[in-house]
Amino acid sequence: MSGAALTLAPPRTVAVEARSLAHRFGARVALEPQQFRLDGGIVAVTGPNGSGKSTLLRIVAGLLRPSAGECVVSVAGRALPPLARRIHAGLMSPMLSFYEELTVGENLEFAAEARGLAAPRRAAAAALERVGLGARAADRAGALSSGLLQRLRLAFATLGSPALLLLDEPGSHLDEEGRGALETWIRSVARDALVMLATNDEREWRLADRTIQLRGRDLGDPA
Repeated sequence: MSGAALTLAPPRTVAVEARSLAHRFGARVALEPQQFRLDGGIVAVTGPNGSGKSTLLRIVAGLLRPSAGECVVSVAGRALPPLARRIHAGLMSPMLSFYEELTVGENLEFAAEARGLAAPRRAAAAALERVGLGARAADRAGALSSGLLQRLRLAFATLGSPALLLLDEPGSHLDEEGRGALETWIRSVARDALVMLATNDEREWRLADRTIQLRGRDLGDPA
């Protein structure tokens, strides 16, 4: 990842508030009730498998409607409806896949257009430079290693320099050099954005200014 290429928008006031926020998938509890307010910095979301880390990030991003309670995301004091959050939030997920037959640059340019960003090609190029993939723009996405694919997911999340970054297991598949660069990058980004990390990796949650600990249930317990 290239530290020299980091250029984010001026600082913005971003807040995320959970009010008795909970979620179920059918009879299964996916997220126990949550109550918190976040105003900036780096926040680690930790907990056992099945405790709802990924679910929480998807709700904050506006991709999933909670079963109970509410999640309020505001920028400069203005609450955003879920569909409008895509302009201000970037989500990195291990489930994110790309069109393998398209190049790295084409995938990101398409994503930038879908998000309604001005100058999609320029936004895609800037995102690739931030994570050290500028030289790989013409490579087919399907030819990337797992580590480089993880960097592409990170580039996707940073398209348009969002005020809210939601990173789900960001260090997965990265080697030690990549992890070191990721830590430096996260600290730099957090100067201008609220960063939420869903992780159980000590090397990642030690970066956090605050930790949200989710309680998990036995995966066979639907109650």
